[in-house]
Amino acid sequence: MSRGRAASATRPENLTERVYRKLKAEIFSFRLLPGERFTESEVATLTSASRTPVREALTRLQREGFVSVAFRSGWQVSPFEFAQFEQLYDVRIALEMAAVASLCSAQTPAGLDALDALKAIWLVEPASRLSDGPTVCALDERFHEQLVEATGNLEMARIHHDVSERLRIVRRLDFTQSSRIEATYLEHCALLASILARDCNRAQALLRRHIQESKAEVRQITLHTLYEARRKHGA
Repeated sequence: MSRGRAASATRPENLTERVYRKLKAEIFSFRLLPGERFTESEVATLTSASRTPVREALTRLQREGFVSVAFRSGWQVSPFEFAQFEQLYDVRIALEMAAVASLCSAQTPAGLDALDALKAIWLVEPASRLSDGPTVCALDERFHEQLVEATGNLEMARIHHDVSERLRIVRRLDFTQSSRIEATYLEHCALLASILARDCNRAQALLRRHIQESKAEVRQITLHTLYEARRKHGA
């Protein structure tokens, strides 16, 4: 295949990715509200893309559960169901509790050595802590993913990543308040210290409380954000 033909072959895929990310950002920021209906033509206008990459991006979002095909009226942003998010949080807690138990009981230092990168990020002086919400949110997600990855169980890590991806729409709201950012640093430090000390009971108790408190905060913030978004949308 010639270079020109190869470049042409990759262009539609890149365009689909751009449309996908744009639509996902619209959904995550609640500019496209839960339950809102829209057409492929509207998305094509919004993203300056043709119908093919738009349809491919929408199909990908549909597989991930963020949109659905609305009968005779195009597409619809999936309704916001807290019950589903509660179940995802429960799955996340179960996976991470198992990961912590594995790390605390590891007979070799390999698993604990994998936590060195996390220590460099979270076990820092207060003056060195980051304050940008989106940045800390991304680091927080990686913190929990790396705990699971450190066990060496690739299937557990894959499932945990999928759960984290589906929870991101609400978890990012937990980092819109400085108090929650500070709490994340403190709780991650305590959790890492307990794992490194191989104190499984304390580590699991800290982990469960950490995730449950975050879940409760996220629920309140999400309800408020949705209310504000709908109010502005109506206006």
